[in-house]
Amino acid sequence: MKPFVFNLKFIRIVVAGLLAGAFFSGAYAQQSGLPINAAASVNGTIITNDMVEQGIKVAISQGQKDSPELRKAVVQKYIEVLLLAQQAEKDGLANSERANTQLMMIRQNYLADLELSTYMAKNPITDADVEAQYKKEIASLGPQGMINEYKVSDIAVASEADAQAALARIKKGEPFDKVAKSVSLAPNKAQGGAVGWIQAGQVTPQLASVITSLAKGQVSQTPIQMQQGWYLIKLEDKRSTKPPALEQAKPAIRAALTQRKQFEYLSQIAKDAKIVVQ
Repeated sequence: MKPFVFNLKFIRIVVAGLLAGAFFSGAYAQQSGLPINAAASVNGTIITNDMVEQGIKVAISQGQKDSPELRKAVVQKYIEVLLLAQQAEKDGLANSERANTQLMMIRQNYLADLELSTYMAKNPITDADVEAQYKKEIASLGPQGMINEYKVSDIAVASEADAQAALARIKKGEPFDKVAKSVSLAPNKAQGGAVGWIQAGQVTPQLASVITSLAKGQVSQTPIQMQQGWYLIKLEDKRSTKPPALEQAKPAIRAALTQRKQFEYLSQIAKDAKIVVQ
């Protein structure tokens, strides 16, 4: 079994549990042992089975297989986190500016994920939505009945100035993937900005119009402003394929519709917000 290591997502779950009260004082524990729904106790602080289940999900997402050994490893990681957190309290680190900033960011990320998941639970993508989108995409193929797919890479940065600086490096001959590894803020920076094969309908209309206008090997001539930041797009390749059957296409269509609905919800919230950027 591969070792289960600390990562930011796991730490966020622990901190979110602390903030939400999922860990609670041992004063509520039974005298004869741990209370119901408790997996362990560290100096009187209880680790709940619910939190362990969340840790299991994180481990499985990392490629682990559910097993008694994995569950023991997850509980041990929670114990280690609590031991270190309690020692940080003793060392006076808990109220430092750095700690407060990180805790605030973790709380905000947790609440953002919770808001999106709650919204999607109330407004789910139905099978009817997926089938309607499939029919719409098939109808848009025209007489040839082929799907155009685009292999793209991207660079995501925080400001237009950063995007222009990256574009200048590319225009001088520096490889796109090298610049992406150097400056991109997106998770795919390690892969040189590679996104893979996509269809125009799987991205926002703004990005789709850019991607479909590029020639193979070409980079967008101007930075693209999105809600998340500024982007540069490179079209690596293009191909035409026969459309898959509905059952085969369902997962990709559902994922695309989910992403679109989340983006539309975020845009709706942003319209009513007062946003000031330096």
